[in-house]
Amino acid sequence: MNKYSGFRAIRSLDYVIILCHDLAKMRAFYEQLFEFQIEEDLPERMMFFKVGVLFLGLRKRGRAYDGPSVPSSSASIQISFRVPPADVDLAYDKLVECGLDVIEPPTNQDWTHRTLFFRDPEHNIVEIFADIHPSETLAEPSGVHQIVI
Repeated sequence: MNKYSGFRAIRSLDYVIILCHDLAKMRAFYEQLFEFQIEEDLPERMMFFKVGVLFLGLRKRGRAYDGPSVPSSSASIQISFRVPPADVDLAYDKLVECGLDVIEPPTNQDWTHRTLFFRDPEHNIVEIFADIHPSETLAEPSGVHQIVI
């Protein structure tokens, strides 16, 4: 019996698609705030941004297996974007300038990341993070992650 399933051949994650109730609003958010360039656009159905080596897709809900939109009090996914350390604070300034709600302002975590959390128009959690040196982490680690120096 061959135990090879085909999944072992996976070498990368190529794209992520966020299911959207309001595709136009989500498109404007990611296009204007992040200044992502549109790679492919299928009007009223789906579109893709090129983000580094990956594609970030937005697709209008409508297929039978999509299910209902997530309630506004809940998140469906969390997506994270890596930036240089100083850009975490620049991103925060941009969010404040645009009047967007921030879940957690720039914070040095105890797992050697400086993070910023906010929501997109469909309540998904967006994280902007940077790798930082262990000496810059929280003064009293939470114990969630151990730092090995």
